[in-house]
Amino acid sequence: MNLTILLMLFFAADWSPPAEVRHEDAVVIAYTARIDGPYLVVRAKLTPGWHTFALDNVKRVEEKLAGKKALSMDRSTEIAVTGLAIDGPWNQSPPKDFSRRELRMFSFGYDRDATFAAKIRPAAAGSANLRIRGQACTETVCKNIDVPLTVSMPAKATAPELKLNELVPAR
Repeated sequence: MNLTILLMLFFAADWSPPAEVRHEDAVVIAYTARIDGPYLVVRAKLTPGWHTFALDNVKRVEEKLAGKKALSMDRSTEIAVTGLAIDGPWNQSPPKDFSRRELRMFSFGYDRDATFAAKIRPAAAGSANLRIRGQACTETVCKNIDVPLTVSMPAKATAPELKLNELVPAR
């Protein structure tokens, strides 16, 4: 193995194994997570042609509808955490606007990779369990997401690599 591959494996090692969502034997979206300094970071990697939704998709849609009835509404991404205390709001990659205003259909999310992060309270070594729920869609098919993910606590605290200024607060 060359040095580049060894370095890639070394730096990728602190991410959890992926939790994959499949449709007809193909991976639709894969989630990984890690503790990055004082943050829990969840990364979503989408297969081309698929998209998923922001943590605050429903809230954003309700704001756009301004009291009007929705024709349909895509599920927001939800991340439930046990074994670790979240200490503040979630942040997310800036979502893309997928809305079709002429049809009064609003939706916000990602068609490429997305990152979600929340500050955590210091925790002892061990692991935390996540349950990620939501939806991933193409133009013709939607797949419900409900996957578990386990993230290990690092043995010692490290400086964060996360660039929080690239994320926006979830509403």
